[in-house]
Amino acid sequence: MALNWTMLNQNGKPIPLPKEMSITTIDSGVDLCLIIPQSSGSSSSSSAAGSAGSTKRKATGKAYLTDQRFIFTSDPNSSFESLSVPLHSILLTRFEQPTFGANYLTFEVKPSPDGGLTDGTQVELRFKDRAMFEFVSLLEKARERAIYMKRQLTEDEEGLPTYTMPAESSSVSMVGGVPVENPPSYD
Repeated sequence: MALNWTMLNQNGKPIPLPKEMSITTIDSGVDLCLIIPQSSGSSSSSSAAGSAGSTKRKATGKAYLTDQRFIFTSDPNSSFESLSVPLHSILLTRFEQPTFGANYLTFEVKPSPDGGLTDGTQVELRFKDRAMFEFVSLLEKARERAIYMKRQLTEDEEGLPTYTMPAESSSVSMVGGVPVENPPSYD
């Protein structure tokens, strides 16, 4: 996950990665609150949200969900321009339904190296004029698929181990790859 790493075109829309497919876009009314802990020692979500040593950044803008990442682009004059989160870097999601107030989604992420965020970073996502349940469902399905595909890729890269010929036994002598002695006969 990284702040301000999303490449945007002239219209302010994210430029897709190679082989990336768009799933859904929320064009307006997306509120995002980013809670960044100062220290990277604890990755617990409760310490990130309640810690006095954390920084909060809020912005309103647009949300994009692709088969590879969640992207947020903010309106002008915000504290950050964009947020890009690979789906396999979302560690924990919670769909909150408070008694009084609108539903919202929180998720904790694994930050990218030199991305401007620390371990335990938490994202709160709210929609102003739209139901959120459909988006949460799409995000969860895309996230599960991304994690599955990453595991498959890792397994495929590991492949089968390489095998070597066993060392020659001292009890059987070989000539040209053929044993000289016959095996014992059976009665």
